[in-house]
Amino acid sequence: MQKKYFGTDGIRAASNSYKLNGLTMMRLGMSLGKLFTKGEHKHRVVIGKDTRLSGYTIEQSLTSGLLSMGLDVLLLGPIPTPGVAMLAKSMRADLGVMISASHNSYKDNGIKIFDKHGNKLSDETEYEIEKLMDSNIEEHLVSPEKMGRAKRLEDANARYIEFQKNTFPKKINLEGIKIVLDCANGAAYKSAPIILWELGAEVIAIGVDPNGTNINHECGSTQPENMAKKVVEEKADIGICLDGDGDRVIICDEKGKIIDGDQILALLALHWKKYNQLSTNAIVATEMSNLGLENILRDNNITLHRANVGDRYVKEMMLDIDANIGGEQSGHIILRDFIETGDGMIAALQVLRIVIEKNQSSSKTLNVFDPIPQKLINFNINDGEVLRADHTIKMINNCKDMLGSEGRIFVRMSGTESLLRVMIECKDSSILDKVVSEVDSFFTKL
Repeated sequence: MQKKYFGTDGIRAASNSYKLNGLTMMRLGMSLGKLFTKGEHKHRVVIGKDTRLSGYTIEQSLTSGLLSMGLDVLLLGPIPTPGVAMLAKSMRADLGVMISASHNSYKDNGIKIFDKHGNKLSDETEYEIEKLMDSNIEEHLVSPEKMGRAKRLEDANARYIEFQKNTFPKKINLEGIKIVLDCANGAAYKSAPIILWELGAEVIAIGVDPNGTNINHECGSTQPENMAKKVVEEKADIGICLDGDGDRVIICDEKGKIIDGDQILALLALHWKKYNQLSTNAIVATEMSNLGLENILRDNNITLHRANVGDRYVKEMMLDIDANIGGEQSGHIILRDFIETGDGMIAALQVLRIVIEKNQSSSKTLNVFDPIPQKLINFNINDGEVLRADHTIKMINNCKDMLGSEGRIFVRMSGTESLLRVMIECKDSSILDKVVSEVDSFFTKL
């Protein structure tokens, strides 16, 4: 059954649309209040947001709904998504709510929800919430004396910064390391530069001037070219690029070469195995991850498990096999030894640790494997039925035959945008180009 409001990563839509207008958000708050007020203790929710202009409306509406159901609300202000997950757990809250559309433009916004353990909600729980949202939820409003209180938590980022710094070994520091840091004009614009500077680095920060409408605009992990250019210009040692809500990271070496999530996963897996830190001798990635990652891991007797696309599904598989490293090519990296959700800065700190311990350039450290040639193509198609059509299935099967055992094709609907996404990879670049042309011609005509 298809969900009405939730997608693969919470709720995400155009700001002020029916999914994200004030009325819907108030009903969401009321529904969360009804579902998560179990037990006699005083219930509380922490709410964070990124820097989008629409965050003000959503924050107020959600808060109103939660207060009307008797929950206290702690407003964190702009803070990365993993900071919300961390504070929900450390402050014994019943829920953590992040207002963000991640890497999307400012015109979109969204909701990510965490339980008291810092985990994202299951599909089953999201179905329950949707059912409540479309019910007569007003019947469950509490009496006036039981209504909740709201207040702003002024030291939210300070708590989060100390938590992240404590994931970095105390025996080393970042002195002598020059880092270009792109915060995407997003949620990490306050915390990320402070973390690196306090650990000793020389920090050249870009994307740290949010104005409500410039989040992810020509910056951030989906557009890391400016970061890479700045690294070369400044003769920096490494570049770190976060997305709008700070839960994913893309890196570049001192030569400006982009290092994606697959390379980061390989680096961490090999290093952690060497020092007996890799649990179950396996990691989790997704169907989008490059075959080169799978090959390098297999050569080192590490098993790669592939989950559905979406960090929530990565996390679920990690729990199933008890893995402590998982992530996506896009830069969502989950390191369960530290936190139960993706955290761009924690992943970056672990990469920096390895660069320092190896005592060599980032280019020599970070380019772990040679990726199989891969193309990622997006099409402006929002009807998932197209994937079930006979002519589409026939085209995809034809492409699989062309690729043979030397490549893969993976087609899916985006869970966060109105896009159809296609990944094609093949060792033979000429065959890859032929399949790309076939796919492009087919979907462009639809």
